[in-house]
Amino acid sequence: MTAADPLWRAGTGFSRDVGPGRLRSVTLVLLGAVLAGCGSAPHGATTSPAAERGAVAASPTPSASTTASGTTTARSSTQADPKRGGAERDIYAADRPGMLSPAVRGFPSRVYVPNSESNSVHVIDPATYKVVDRFRTDRLPQHVVPSWDMKKLWVNNNIGNTLTPIDPKTGKPGRSIPVEDPYNLYFTPDGTTALVMAERNNELDFRDPRSMRLLHSMPVPCRGINHADFTADGSVFLASCEFSGDLVVIDWQRRKVLKTIALGSMTMPQDVKLSPDGTTFYVADMSRGGVWLVDAATFKVIRFMPTGAGAHGLYVSRDSRVLYVSNRAAGSVSVVSFKEGKPIATWYIPGGGSPDMGGLTADGRELWLSGRYNSEVYVFSTVSGELTHRIKVGSGPHGLCVYPQPGRYSLGHTGIFR
Repeated sequence: MTAADPLWRAGTGFSRDVGPGRLRSVTLVLLGAVLAGCGSAPHGATTSPAAERGAVAASPTPSASTTASGTTTARSSTQADPKRGGAERDIYAADRPGMLSPAVRGFPSRVYVPNSESNSVHVIDPATYKVVDRFRTDRLPQHVVPSWDMKKLWVNNNIGNTLTPIDPKTGKPGRSIPVEDPYNLYFTPDGTTALVMAERNNELDFRDPRSMRLLHSMPVPCRGINHADFTADGSVFLASCEFSGDLVVIDWQRRKVLKTIALGSMTMPQDVKLSPDGTTFYVADMSRGGVWLVDAATFKVIRFMPTGAGAHGLYVSRDSRVLYVSNRAAGSVSVVSFKEGKPIATWYIPGGGSPDMGGLTADGRELWLSGRYNSEVYVFSTVSGELTHRIKVGSGPHGLCVYPQPGRYSLGHTGIFR
């Protein structure tokens, strides 16, 4: 958000948006006050979470394994689990390289960058690393979100109170739709409902995923709801609340908050991602500089894992072996091994930077991240861990979307596919 944004983190006395010069001079506690990061629905078709789980379990697919530096080699996505004595579940088994849905196979590969402070979107061709288009949006575009059926992209114009559709076939925007406070956007696993993270209103808004007509507004017992992910069976939605340092467990079918998890007054939870085996939620914490691990069955905090100052965005590798964590204040990316439960590599931006939100290319060989305070986009090689490109864009780039990507359907944000 902009410096004029009325949202303030309670008890700090500081706006949540801090300029790059000031950011370098404040302590880790004040880093918690740094700006947080980071729809068309099916036409008559719905799939139950149970059916989706069965489809994944019945269809093991080829994948690639990643070393600490990101080197990939072919392997099977179904692994033997000695504790279970059978095939290990992988909720991202449909996200392997080349597994593009028929709905997206004709789309040109593009990177869509919402510039929050410039009220615009830059469009980049990832083959040439050149900006090929740009267009205006309403105020404070935060994220570019793929629709559940993956046929459309939505630009979340937070202060403008609109969603702007993008046609991925052409890369061109359509007419904006009025939607109150769309900081972020998710979709239920069955595709029947859009979930708007109304951050400043402290609400989760249930909307029709095609028309975006409001169906129900649910107040949440926390402040600054903004990022989330679903359990493996799709029944529960775990969301982070940045301003109050909480997580909320939501039964979206009954539209009911089941539990509030208080992480502490000196926390700023950000992105949320479920582990490939579906047992653990990973929650980035920008103030603490690391990731919380939360049991996906009991919703009890397991432990905290340091990664780097300003831990912000979370991205699962195409082979489901590692988690990429963007450390915005540290100017780095941590590579976390799911198996080892710890960081196994750190990639630094030469000269520093502010890596924020983004996503992987369809083949998984590049990680694209916005440079929130540097008006640029970073491209990392997941093979070498090196920064290969810095691309100038507008001011305040935020939740960029690399598109298209593999998967059967989108759960929202900048690209959560299953």
